[in-house]
Amino acid sequence: MPSADPTPPPTSEERSFDGISHGYAPDSSPVAPPPVPLEQIVGDVVDNLSATARAELALIEARGELALHGASRAAIWGGVAASAAGVAMLALAFGAILALSPQIGPLLATLLVVSGLLAIAALAGWRAHRHYGDIRTAFRSDLTNEGIDDGADA
Repeated sequence: MPSADPTPPPTSEERSFDGISHGYAPDSSPVAPPPVPLEQIVGDVVDNLSATARAELALIEARGELALHGASRAAIWGGVAASAAGVAMLALAFGAILALSPQIGPLLATLLVVSGLLAIAALAGWRAHRHYGDIRTAFRSDLTNEGIDDGADA
């Protein structure tokens, strides 16, 4: 009985493998990806905006913590500097009267005490100024130092 298929199978010379490409359907266009729904696009935008807002809030919180740290340290060392300067003034006033150092004399002893206390006051003032820089950094609008420093006192 003859086969029901009217076209005979191609012979090996007629068979061509030009239309086959490693697992894809031969001679067909690639399948386009399905369109992304608008709800998913809006959801992605909202997620990105939410992450950005959280990052901005974290930055504001970190800048506030830095300002608080700098303010507290500046206040502490400023207080030490003010106290040392006050004690130095008292030492100057009372040192001339109460100096009991017979080897160097009352005036030289008073000057040495005042010089030592003023050196302590200068060191404390320098430390307070260093921590004041943290406050300026926290409130500067350009944290990357690429533009003009709006808090600089050149």
